[in-house]
Amino acid sequence: MEKSLFDEMVHNVELIDHGIDLASKKIFLFGHCNATLELIDLLEKKGLKTTAILDNSAAKQGQEYKGAVVVLPNRIMTMAGKKTEADSVVLITSRFYASMLQQLRELGYEGPVRKVIDYNTYAEYSLSDDTVARMKERENHGERLLERVSAKFDHHFKVLCPFNALGDIYFMMSYWPAYAKKRNIDQVVFCVPSNVLADVIHMFGDYLVEVLKQNELDAMIQAVIYTKDESCFIAHQDRPYVVNLSKVLYKKRIPLEQIYCCGVYGLPVNTRPVKPNANKHIYKDIQSIPEGKAVVFSPYAKSVTSIDRKVWEEAVNYYVSAGYKCYTNVVGDEKALDKTEAISPSLLELKSVVERAGTFVGIRSGLCDILREANAKKIALYPDYNYCDTKWKSIEMYYIEQFEYNLLATEVIEWEKL
Repeated sequence: MEKSLFDEMVHNVELIDHGIDLASKKIFLFGHCNATLELIDLLEKKGLKTTAILDNSAAKQGQEYKGAVVVLPNRIMTMAGKKTEADSVVLITSRFYASMLQQLRELGYEGPVRKVIDYNTYAEYSLSDDTVARMKERENHGERLLERVSAKFDHHFKVLCPFNALGDIYFMMSYWPAYAKKRNIDQVVFCVPSNVLADVIHMFGDYLVEVLKQNELDAMIQAVIYTKDESCFIAHQDRPYVVNLSKVLYKKRIPLEQIYCCGVYGLPVNTRPVKPNANKHIYKDIQSIPEGKAVVFSPYAKSVTSIDRKVWEEAVNYYVSAGYKCYTNVVGDEKALDKTEAISPSLLELKSVVERAGTFVGIRSGLCDILREANAKKIALYPDYNYCDTKWKSIEMYYIEQFEYNLLATEVIEWEKL
């Protein structure tokens, strides 16, 4: 989950707790997905236990995370207790909040139902005068921003990147040249919500990039959707949720990279992606890293459910005992793993660090995509969760062929044999 959405979830949980006292309720979460598992982690840190996860998928029934078992939504009527309104609450992280709320009410559940993340700011389930006026104002604001960007970049074709995720931008850029050739696009500017994403784009060449605030980018996307502006392209497989591309995943597993190639860009399945060609930044203290005898660990990712600390401890203990110098890649206030040294190279410098060290062990996140082509031994660890609300596991969707090992972190890992 991107940081802005995670911060929003933290804030909303605090508001909900203040209003209805979560400690006095049986807490149910609707929809088994990564965001739901992150919410369980957050509740756990507050000393709160999740009773169960409600989900309509038959394939997910019986799965468990930190004591919360996946059950069918109708089970809430027996699990919540006799006085459902007083004894329980349902929290929802899914963008399908409205339909989930409706299903609960049709089942006869009368307790409180709260949305903890406002994923879908592009659509509201209301035709009130206030809603229409507010959405129209955002569209007008977005049109003004589009005009400003167009004037600044001499009417270049504009690619809007709505999601602050490294992996998505990596795939977007991997297939951009083929799409640009298909559309005869010569001049382009990429609009992104962070400087880190701009770095990813610059790994692929000397492209023009405009960094905007998230709410500005949202407004521009709103304007593009409403006006059907053909000088712009929204480069994402799911957001802003005006396409049904993701629905195919309920029936067939398609790797995320292929979704970008064929689904987002409409390119042939055999289109070859381009590789980063401009990532030549060298970490300033590169000589201090033992060449070929060090390990870079990357245990943190806002977009992914965390991995049990014991997994990292076992990995570090093995490599330390084998004589390796161990580092933890940290950003901001993140802490280094025990027996490791903190290291904070920039995104563009990280490849040089990993290649110098010789080994990389990281939670499967967008950072792993950035390191696909790094000349080192690479190990990706996967939490056991489903992609969005589909039946497909994360390791099925995000498997990286360029990594020597793609491992489920919930299974026993024999580090000495890798």
